[in-house]
Amino acid sequence: MIIAVDGPAASGKGTIARALARHYGLPHLDTGLLYRAVAMTVQRLELDATKEADAVAACDFDDSLLADPGLRSDAVGQLASVVSAHPLVRASLFQRQKRFAHQPGGAVLDGRDIGTVIAPEADAKLFVKATPQIRARRRHSELHAHGATISYDKVLADIRARDARDSGRAAAPLVQAPDSALLDTSFLTIDESVRRAIALVEARVAA
Repeated sequence: MIIAVDGPAASGKGTIARALARHYGLPHLDTGLLYRAVAMTVQRLELDATKEADAVAACDFDDSLLADPGLRSDAVGQLASVVSAHPLVRASLFQRQKRFAHQPGGAVLDGRDIGTVIAPEADAKLFVKATPQIRARRRHSELHAHGATISYDKVLADIRARDARDSGRAAAPLVQAPDSALLDTSFLTIDESVRRAIALVEARVAA
């Protein structure tokens, strides 16, 4: 069974995808980490993330980089949104994601184009969203828990800028797949969101 979980930053899609993977005993891939790994490689090699050739040159990273805690930093996340807009970067990472989705038994993948590009044939698709203000509050709390001193207003501005880039890019923009189930986590707890996600997957599989 392949489960696709898409949505904007800090919507809760990663938490939900991990919970679904545990529930169904499936491997999980946070595809955003792939783009964060490219972004971190761009940083380390002192390349220009706005130049497609530089970003593509950073795509040949070792899988061990995906375990680097530095990938979760806000700075790397912002840069990942820049490199992910390059069509050749997305093409370079496409097969890696496709292979993960189609391994024996299936998998759970979360990102921004799983249900539309990576696995349009997924058995169940969820599109997870929340208001920009709530997503900014979540990200702000997360960053402060890790010692960051960034203001809420700056986080909200970054969230909105990332949404604009992700939804407006020419290559695989962030859009809800027509056959995906919408899950708004704005006013749900984590447990409520997970229960709702499982129910939506069960309904889709039963159908």
